[in-house]
Amino acid sequence: MVQDVYEVKGMTCDHCVKAVSSEVGALDGVTGVEVDLETGRVAVSSDQRLDYDAVAAAVDEAGYDLLGRN
Repeated sequence: MVQDVYEVKGMTCDHCVKAVSSEVGALDGVTGVEVDLETGRVAVSSDQRLDYDAVAAAVDEAGYDLLGRN
């Protein structure tokens, strides 16, 4: 299992958490998503390392901006 942490800009409430969790969680291979609203960090557990562009597209679909992977 792989865990990557991403930084997402613009999340301010529980709705934001649900939107990002839903979109990122729908990516193939994702086994878990944990969002830290205070820091804007999103920890994603998956079977294998996810394609950065796929994660960026999922975050964009949720209405937010992906700033990077830590």
